[in-house]
Amino acid sequence: MGTVTIGVSIAVPEPYGSQLQQLRTGFGDAAAHGIPTHVTLLPPTEVDGSDLSAVEAHLSEVAAVGRPFPMRLSGTGTFRPLSPVVFVRVAEGAEACTWLQQQVRDTSGPVPRELQFPYHPHVTVAHGIDEEAMDRAFEELADYEADWSCTGFALYEQGPDGVWRKLREYAFGRSVVPPQAGHVERGSLPAR
Repeated sequence: MGTVTIGVSIAVPEPYGSQLQQLRTGFGDAAAHGIPTHVTLLPPTEVDGSDLSAVEAHLSEVAAVGRPFPMRLSGTGTFRPLSPVVFVRVAEGAEACTWLQQQVRDTSGPVPRELQFPYHPHVTVAHGIDEEAMDRAFEELADYEADWSCTGFALYEQGPDGVWRKLREYAFGRSVVPPQAGHVERGSLPAR
């Protein structure tokens, strides 16, 4: 069957997802058309195609113990000069994203991936483009705001054409955190 490149992420819902993808394209990021707007939980990872069913079972288990949480994007940040990335910040929901990505990459699961950099949830809006365009992305989205209730995540596969396609969605299995909660409270995530 060979290897496949997978990723796990939280999709940024509409209308925000399309808006940010169009802006990313407008900044000159040629890869934008093939990357759905998202917050990464598992970066691009090669796995043997025969291991996909084990990955899917593991992600089902992670989702079953997760619960919806408020997500809010606000303003911009950058990883420059370390990495040529400008992003929209995850202002609320970062703790829950961090917990989720730890569960997805847990050493007991089928994708015990080490990260190149410490985990920092974000939504990329410019990557690997010229500095002037990176500066423009940083400035134009400085006041950007979006919020929603995150109710799950998805498994994606990168095709030979470089386009990421959703293989399966995973809805959280536990009760909803009310929107008025305003933040992820201690104890609202499953014990590790």
